[in-house]
Amino acid sequence: MTDQLDILFITADQWRGECLSALGHPMVKTPNLDALAADGVLFKRHYANAVPCGPSRASLHTGMYLQNHRSGTNGTPLDARHTNWAKEAARIGYDPVLFGYTDTSQDPREEDPESPWLRTYEGPLPGIRPVCMMGTWPTPWTNWLKEEGYEVPEDIRFAYGTRTPGDDYEDGAPVPRPLIYPQEADDTSFLTNRLMDYIAETKGRFVAHLSLLRPHPPFVASEPWNAMYDPEAVPGFTRKEKPADEAEQHPWLEHQLGRKLYRAPGNERKLRRMKAVYYGLMSEVDAALGRVFDFLKASGRWNRTLIIFTSDHGEQMGDHWLLGKCGYFDASYRIPLIIRDPRKAADGARGSVVDRFTENVDIMPTMLELIGAEIPVQCDGASLRPFLEAREPTTWRREAHWEFDFRDPADDSAEKRLGLTMHQCTMNIIRDEKYKYVHFTKLPPLFFDLEKDPDEFVNRATDPDYLPLVLEYAQKLLSWRMNHDEQTLTHIAITDDGPVERRAAKY
Repeated sequence: MTDQLDILFITADQWRGECLSALGHPMVKTPNLDALAADGVLFKRHYANAVPCGPSRASLHTGMYLQNHRSGTNGTPLDARHTNWAKEAARIGYDPVLFGYTDTSQDPREEDPESPWLRTYEGPLPGIRPVCMMGTWPTPWTNWLKEEGYEVPEDIRFAYGTRTPGDDYEDGAPVPRPLIYPQEADDTSFLTNRLMDYIAETKGRFVAHLSLLRPHPPFVASEPWNAMYDPEAVPGFTRKEKPADEAEQHPWLEHQLGRKLYRAPGNERKLRRMKAVYYGLMSEVDAALGRVFDFLKASGRWNRTLIIFTSDHGEQMGDHWLLGKCGYFDASYRIPLIIRDPRKAADGARGSVVDRFTENVDIMPTMLELIGAEIPVQCDGASLRPFLEAREPTTWRREAHWEFDFRDPADDSAEKRLGLTMHQCTMNIIRDEKYKYVHFTKLPPLFFDLEKDPDEFVNRATDPDYLPLVLEYAQKLLSWRMNHDEQTLTHIAITDDGPVERRAAKY
């Protein structure tokens, strides 16, 4: 039986996919995640299915594409009729617990009108038991800081970014200013310590979701991580000379670059400081996870714990003059995935690197299959188990797919600027090894030749030489959407003999 596994499901927020030293990154050092990959499987072409946090995590936790779960923005409720990995694990006896956050906007039809979860998009995933819940409001951490004698900002949300006094790097300081709290007291250390406390007290099997904020902004790191990487030495930025040059590519990009929150600063020293600290936060997460892995080994749980490490989405970090996560560029969607399967059946795959396209919707089916739980029909993804057992799947996707819903019920500026209705503020993307096609509901499409133009600067959508390919990929995208329309009951027929069920193949 496979249902005796413990599960440690880890997400590190906003982690770009290439930022692992195991993948040859020129600067970032991640020795503990590299070791995890050497004892497991590294998926080098893994993609999120949506951005920002809420929509992406809705796909991650339900195994569904955005077109089906429809939680398209931070704050769009996740329909209560959808199940998720936590509910399914609980059905077979697990007690799923949370350290961190899931950014699940609750279905108001299921809540009391006075419920506090109807005043924040940062609710818990239904079916999961919060043990140490921390999001924008890090109450467990800041309460602990007070108990330990540290000063905490009146608005505790600012604890994540409160820095020591003095000049910053762009003002002439030799290194970026550090977080005011020492490494042993910062949010990453606090949350991983609480996780280890829980596991140490747990006698039976466990399934724990560790959802770390870092390397998500604010880009402020405790010592020594703030100074681990030299801002002058970080790799440069993939962009044209000026934001206006980038904006010529597409009306949506022009709109996005006109929004101060999403446009990279013109001060390159500041941007380099942010990138260096972003890398430092990654290395701190790696070190904290190394402590967790050592703890699992010392406690005798290592060889019974399924470990999954991934992210919810990437980060533009100045590429194409953008910050954050948005749009259609790979930097916002390509993310890491490492799975360490302790079963003997996985021994033949240890240290392997998978070059096929995988997506966050695949994680729920993988987890459920490995613990012996049924995979719900709602799941659009497929189990990664064959890759974990060194077996090549007979069929598998040949492209990655994602969606971006840029509507904002509280702000109609995109609609006014681009001449759209709220429902038309959407884009769908399909990309394979050679080409990327971006389809907007009511804006011109984009097409990139990734072999000739890997940085996605030249739109070929109207180039006569590429028109047959544009048509081919538009048809691929349409077929993908048709193949993945919501299917919860479509495998059932009511007959004279009662309901008959037959599941469809994934590919």
